[in-house]
Amino acid sequence: MSSVLRPAASASHAASRPESEASLQFSAMRVADVDVVTRIEQEAYPFPWTRGNFLDSLDSGYDAWVAREPVVSGGRIAGYFLLMPVVDEMHLLNITVRPDLQGQGLGSRLMDKVRDRASAAAMTSILLEVRPSNQHALAVYHHFGFVQIGVRKHYYPAAAGSREDAIVMRLPIVATAATAATRNGDGQ
Repeated sequence: MSSVLRPAASASHAASRPESEASLQFSAMRVADVDVVTRIEQEAYPFPWTRGNFLDSLDSGYDAWVAREPVVSGGRIAGYFLLMPVVDEMHLLNITVRPDLQGQGLGSRLMDKVRDRASAAAMTSILLEVRPSNQHALAVYHHFGFVQIGVRKHYYPAAAGSREDAIVMRLPIVATAATAATRNGDGQ
């Protein structure tokens, strides 16, 4: 996760909610999405990624996805994530739900897609960093089965020019027969 989530907007944003979280449409993030993604990032975090960070990730070929509301609801971007493959594990670089939609289960949908992408790429685990102060994100990651494997000292920028540690977490990916065959060179 890129930073500490700001407190969620009030629940009075019902008009901007997706009709159903099941109706989210996932697609690969494109350069055309970056301006909107950057605005969401700035609304969600006190220390957001920059437009350049997103463009660099796309230029590097990272696995970047957006989740959109149904077209009938405007088709706006509801959330996004970026993954970087490293040998046999997927590094979750950033996962964000638009602030006015937080607390509605969309983060779980994004995490399900992250797991699917890691599994499809025959990865053995997902790695991420999260601020110790981000208790909500920690609870979500624990719920999904992530376990703490370390700490990166002074990893994140913090208020007044200070730095905050990062908790490093890992989620093992259970191999299906298809992903095991791919790993063993038996897949097509």
